[in-house]
Amino acid sequence: MGEPAHDLDIIDVRPAFTAADAAAMQERFEGVSAPDMLRELLTGELHGRIAAVSSFGAESAVLLHMIAQVDRDVPVIFTNTQKMFGETLAYRDELSERLGMTDLRVLRPDPRLLRLKDEKGLRWSYDPDGCCDLRKVEPLRRALLPFQSWISGRKGFQASTRKALPRFEEDEGRLKINPLADWSKEKLDGYFADHDLPRHPLEAQGYLSIGCAPCTSKVRPGEDPRAGRWRGWDKVECGIHVAEKPGEEPAF
Repeated sequence: MGEPAHDLDIIDVRPAFTAADAAAMQERFEGVSAPDMLRELLTGELHGRIAAVSSFGAESAVLLHMIAQVDRDVPVIFTNTQKMFGETLAYRDELSERLGMTDLRVLRPDPRLLRLKDEKGLRWSYDPDGCCDLRKVEPLRRALLPFQSWISGRKGFQASTRKALPRFEEDEGRLKINPLADWSKEKLDGYFADHDLPRHPLEAQGYLSIGCAPCTSKVRPGEDPRAGRWRGWDKVECGIHVAEKPGEEPAF
């Protein structure tokens, strides 16, 4: 597929959802399976108002497959930080083609900001928070402007900071949906097998949570799946997701 170019029609949508709306959605879909929930939302009130955000990481194929089974035209946003593993870019193209996704939107950091704040490309080595903000958070915020809701692939088992992850959250006036919040690793592996989905090539090498190459390492036995991210730094998340209560760790 190569590196697709996509010119976004930026439309600043007024905030459409509140925390109360998210709580109501949480109650409404209690006990409803993730595929059935997505089918109802993507063909119902969120049709044309929603995008999926994917890192094309170790478990991304499950959620993308569910979405493709309902509507292959749902926009899929991928932020290429320009620090990604080559294996991730190849996997993104392979998986998108295999699932027949028609609207892959690749966002990159603003080159003007890169010149100002990371001219040598080494900010990750001394300011990983600033690097994530520059290369992930800002591009995604631009990408989400046309949408009132978005789908995230976070799962509660990935780290201790995600154990109480709800399926629905309010995020800057948008409805953020975590369909796999309560899925276990075993259930995900079963879905991969049942649907013959390809695995990320780095997973077999011990990379259980895959982000930017400089800040991703292999996970040791007994560690949380995300323990290999930003190893050696007092940092567990990239900053895309913000804690809802003071003192909570943000979750990605």
